[in-house]
Amino acid sequence: MKLPPLRAVHCFEAVARHNSFSQAAEALNVTQSAVSHQVKLLEDYLGKPLFIRQGRLLSLSEDGKHYYDTISNALQDIAHASHIVKEGKKGQLRLAMYSTLAVKWLIPRLDKLRQEYPEIDLSLTMVADEPDFNDQTADCFITCKPPKAKYTSDLLYNERIYPVCSKQLWEKIKDQTMPDALWQFPLLSVKSVLPAGKEGDDWRTWCQLGHFQLPHHAQMHYFSHLLLSAEAARYNQGIALLNHYFMTEEENQHDLVRIPLHDLPTGDSFYFTYKDSSADQPNIRKLGAWLRRQCDEMEE
Repeated sequence: MKLPPLRAVHCFEAVARHNSFSQAAEALNVTQSAVSHQVKLLEDYLGKPLFIRQGRLLSLSEDGKHYYDTISNALQDIAHASHIVKEGKKGQLRLAMYSTLAVKWLIPRLDKLRQEYPEIDLSLTMVADEPDFNDQTADCFITCKPPKAKYTSDLLYNERIYPVCSKQLWEKIKDQTMPDALWQFPLLSVKSVLPAGKEGDDWRTWCQLGHFQLPHHAQMHYFSHLLLSAEAARYNQGIALLNHYFMTEEENQHDLVRIPLHDLPTGDSFYFTYKDSSADQPNIRKLGAWLRRQCDEMEE
């Protein structure tokens, strides 16, 4: 059995998965030129172009699509088998996090995690409020209020909110003057967004940051949670202030539109938190690094 150059196959898989030579190079911790060289080596070996390059646009050729579909599963199998031989069994991790964050942000991305780290067997525990930080609850946590002792906390994301509406409302206001166009629809307010906030404080503070005043005639509807205001916005009931993790690719594409106006920092930050004694565990490090990359991409 004659195998292709396996390093070149690995580089090709990374480029195809990220649809980017630069992102593949970053994920593999090598230079972009090294990745390009390896892909060219594989194309020469196979005698077929695997990518179609049109200026800055990159896509898989028909041969590239077929090759990627075949070798990506094979590489996952190799990684999984190697991990079992090296460490004995698939690494199980229990992650506790806020239920809304899990449903609206993490779960849509879990397939990416499994593709990149098939050796991590992640189970989720969803909590409505701050969890109990102990081994019985989970191995690691995503929280806004990490414990001060015996735990390490890595910053993932400083929360910011911005105005969002349905596509139907956007079609009505997109050619109008901003922010005046917003006031003709109800403003969907969430009291809990800002610390010690009062009803309507989120919109009043957002207006102050933009150096304009909330009109007296503005109509406001009140909700207890961002999830409720997001659903109301989706059903054309007004303009909501939402954060990045509500705007998953699918929702952004099919339901909601970010209105091109300024952000409002809420003062909350999300942290990946784990026991100091677990800091050297490989799967903890891998999961933490992966979560940080997802947050970085979310804010781009």
